[in-house]
Amino acid sequence: MNVLLAVRMYISKMIQDSGPGMKVLLMDKETIGVVSVAYAQSEILQKEVYLFEQIDKSGHGPIMKHLKCVVFLRPSQENVQLLATELKSPRYGVYYIYFSGIISKAAIKVLAESDEQEVVREIQEFYADFFAIGPHLFSLNLEKPIHGMEWNPSSLQRSVQGVLSVLLSLKKNPIIRYQHFSPLARRLAESIRDTVLKESSLFHFQRGESVPLLLILDRRCDPITPLLNQWTYQAMVHELLSIKNNRVSLVGVPGAPKDMSEVLLSAEQDEFYANNMYLNFGDIGQTIKSLMDEFQAKAKSHQKVESIADMKAFVENYPQFKKMSGAVTKHVTLVGELSRVVTQHNLLEISEAEQELSCQEEHSQSLTKIRRLLATDHIRDIDAARLVFLYAIRYSKHPNKDISGLVELLRRRGTPDRLIDSVDDMLRYSNTGETVGSSILTTKDVTKITEKIFKGLKGVENVFTQHSPVLKDIMDNIVKGRLSEEAFPVAGGESTTGRIQDVIIFMVGGVTHEESFAVHQFCRANTGIRIALGGTLIHNSQSFIADVEAAVRYSASGISQKYPQNSASSGSGRHPKLT
Repeated sequence: MNVLLAVRMYISKMIQDSGPGMKVLLMDKETIGVVSVAYAQSEILQKEVYLFEQIDKSGHGPIMKHLKCVVFLRPSQENVQLLATELKSPRYGVYYIYFSGIISKAAIKVLAESDEQEVVREIQEFYADFFAIGPHLFSLNLEKPIHGMEWNPSSLQRSVQGVLSVLLSLKKNPIIRYQHFSPLARRLAESIRDTVLKESSLFHFQRGESVPLLLILDRRCDPITPLLNQWTYQAMVHELLSIKNNRVSLVGVPGAPKDMSEVLLSAEQDEFYANNMYLNFGDIGQTIKSLMDEFQAKAKSHQKVESIADMKAFVENYPQFKKMSGAVTKHVTLVGELSRVVTQHNLLEISEAEQELSCQEEHSQSLTKIRRLLATDHIRDIDAARLVFLYAIRYSKHPNKDISGLVELLRRRGTPDRLIDSVDDMLRYSNTGETVGSSILTTKDVTKITEKIFKGLKGVENVFTQHSPVLKDIMDNIVKGRLSEEAFPVAGGESTTGRIQDVIIFMVGGVTHEESFAVHQFCRANTGIRIALGGTLIHNSQSFIADVEAAVRYSASGISQKYPQNSASSGSGRHPKLT
């Protein structure tokens, strides 16, 4: 059950079905991203695709009748109209049209009427309406899908389409379950269920002895995980540098090569990354050193070109050598920048405090440590605010809590008002998810955090955390057949009997790379189960804070309901929403 392979097969087939000859790939803004995370441009070029165009920017291009046009678009009304305009005055010889989701009969009629010159050879649905970040991880790249604790209507529609596309690409007709406390999860589950029934001819897949499961979760069941510092390579890069569609911007990174403003981090294209994306940061230091040693050895061998045979070997091996050179430069730059940020912003000590908050019951000790950290100048405002967020969520009902005192410390250090207001946002957001029925903060039996500091390459340090996301408990319960029907009811009231082998988990409000890593570990330890994890977005702490802000402060129409700016600075010095 590999979502990345499913997308790659669709893309390969649409290009292959157009036959031999030079081709242009005509896409929209989203399908460009879908293709780019699944295929490198060099791979596409090998399939005789020599031109890439975006449909909303291609209207005035040159006429090239010698090219075949492979069209890959989302089935939106806007795209149908743009494509109809293109077909009325076709610039290419023939058109092979593929939509990433279910297309209406009315839209097909519009296209047929526009094809006056009969250049369209076929129209098909290829279900790749999601971003396949990895074999078991997908995203819809939806920022701020929830407003006023209600679905933004366009985000709900996009989520339904995206999840349906995942199901169709994997050929699954699952039982659909959702978190009972969440109206958001229930509405999505019911909308998906309604569409499956409406399009029953598409979902004709036999279930057999094992029954596929689609589980809709709500991010509010675990607001802690997205707020924590990360220490595995992939998650750490996303937290500190941000990964968007497998690409990382290095603009402004000290020491980054001028020709490397953006780098690709794809396990499909980068062997080193594939082997090390889940390693903790200290171990990455050691593997980088090994990679450097290997590269230096090969570089020395390339210097010895003394005969015709040496020249031939050099020419044959040069592409591989060049690729390795780029990989070395990329990862040395990334690891160097991560190490710099960790040291400069005191992230080891901050992470230790985070782990104590999320995994221990030491209120007084945690409060003292947070006060001390907030009083120093060597931590960033975002890190200071995250510590207060975690404390507020963790100890909101503790009799000796001092949330307002910590908010005052944030104000004294000059923390932006937006982050100060977000303390209340986090409380309101997490409190609406408390009916999950179990702790949203800790994994059972984890009562003490064990800190391990690995020292490999000089100057690189890493903290190995033992925080475990709530998702791990949920996966355990699925495997053991203990997923409560009261807490996770079935959409449509279907029977839940049958062995579960294939599970698609979709989280409203976004997922994290820590949870993706948990799925990876879980599937390796439980070989009889396959899990694909997806969400509205793949979060780091900053994107999560922005999502929470929109979910709490905005109405469903997108109108701000933010409290007045001066409310955070009342005469008493206490945050009015927390007193």
